[in-house]
Amino acid sequence: MAVDYAVIVLYLASMLAMGWWGMRRAKSKSDFLVAGRRLGPWMYSGTMAAIVLGGASTIGGVGLGYKYGLSGAWMVFTIGLGLLALSVFFSARIARLKVYTVSEMLDLRYGGRAGVISGVVMWAYTLMLAVTSTIAYATIFDVLFDLPRTAAIVLGGTIVVAYSTLGGMWSITITDMVQFVVKTIGVLLLLLPIAVVKAGGFAEMKAALPTAYFEPLGIGGETIFTYVLIYTFGMLIGQDIWQRVFTARTDKVAKWGGTVAGTYCLAYALAGAVIGTAAKVIYPKLPSADDAFATIVKDELPMGVRGLVLAAALAAVMSTSSGALIACATVANNDIWSRLRGLTARAEGEHDEVKGNRAFILIMGVGVILIAIALNDVVQALTVAYNLLVGGLLVPILGGLLWKRGTVQGALAAVTVGGLSVIGLMAAYGILANQPVYYGLLASLAAYVAVSLATRPTDPAVLANWRERLAGRGGDEAEPEAPAAEAAPAHS
Repeated sequence: MAVDYAVIVLYLASMLAMGWWGMRRAKSKSDFLVAGRRLGPWMYSGTMAAIVLGGASTIGGVGLGYKYGLSGAWMVFTIGLGLLALSVFFSARIARLKVYTVSEMLDLRYGGRAGVISGVVMWAYTLMLAVTSTIAYATIFDVLFDLPRTAAIVLGGTIVVAYSTLGGMWSITITDMVQFVVKTIGVLLLLLPIAVVKAGGFAEMKAALPTAYFEPLGIGGETIFTYVLIYTFGMLIGQDIWQRVFTARTDKVAKWGGTVAGTYCLAYALAGAVIGTAAKVIYPKLPSADDAFATIVKDELPMGVRGLVLAAALAAVMSTSSGALIACATVANNDIWSRLRGLTARAEGEHDEVKGNRAFILIMGVGVILIAIALNDVVQALTVAYNLLVGGLLVPILGGLLWKRGTVQGALAAVTVGGLSVIGLMAAYGILANQPVYYGLLASLAAYVAVSLATRPTDPAVLANWRERLAGRGGDEAEPEAPAAEAAPAHS
């Protein structure tokens, strides 16, 4: 295992080095939060794919393949579909707005303080996403170094908090690009073919497993529908995803780069399901489906390759964790704390804003590590976060982009009614039930339409400003551009 340990340690050290490099580039709020809005298609595609394909997509995706066969791909597949929908239909408009958070978009569109309550909901979602990603370090470091749970969470979490705090989005972008390459090599090019060969090839896999393992809808229609509601729609509105859209150099980069990333997610989904199916042939009686990834890596891969594939799993978790962390800190600082203090974007200098956002990443990061240590039921916590996100925010966000008759009162009603409905239904049906997100979404839609139609239309001046921003005029375009040589590394 010495070679494998060396690969992992080298990988972790490089993450910290990139954090230090990113600190030297993060000289403005735009640099720190959205990488100066200068990413070209190559880097944008890689980093977008990296953030959406986390530990759940890698370890969990293989586990679903172990349990359900090829239809286990549906969870990650719906994530890819959501990213494709966002990229094709919405990302160009989102990128042209030149904002930093989803809540800023809501304020811009509705001309009122719709962003305050939405900021609290979004903060809760990004916080729990960061926590659940951080907990995943316990599984990986247990396999690697046989570390206790708390020590593993502290080690992995500290590295992510360190490079995220130092360089903000620039550090996260560069580390995510490395993580994208490591995942591609480790999972798609190495683990996938090796797992299939070890299982005896596809013919042997079909002979050894029930027919249901090879049926496209074997996981169940209701499960697939729930995945679409939670993950596909979640991709459309999550701050962690939007903040990556804001890094695109142009609206075309956001559209086509995101389309490439979404397509990559579809391939990654199928790969995870195939690896899990192969693991079922090799190890038919594992105690837990989620053990499939670690077991096949430990037992079937040669030395060195094993270290790289485990680094790929670590990369998957780190990319999601760092993306969720900076999103959580951005929302906490820009949408909640600054509003509570009555600050505006001009109340602080750029240098102070970088320091303030850096402080919030550090504070949120320490909080995430502490919550991850204390929390046991990860699935329930993440389900609550996604239910609130989709049930409360999907309608006012998409309504604002698609329906000009929507009003600030309608948006606030949608967030409040949808959020409270989800909470009440989770109490009635159980946190893991499907009904809360189904009925909560319908309640949010009904409240949005009814209240919007019952109140005065949005001020024409607000809508005119909204259209100007959608056309790419306004926002933070007045910020000084970096010199061409400085921006070159971000181009594809």
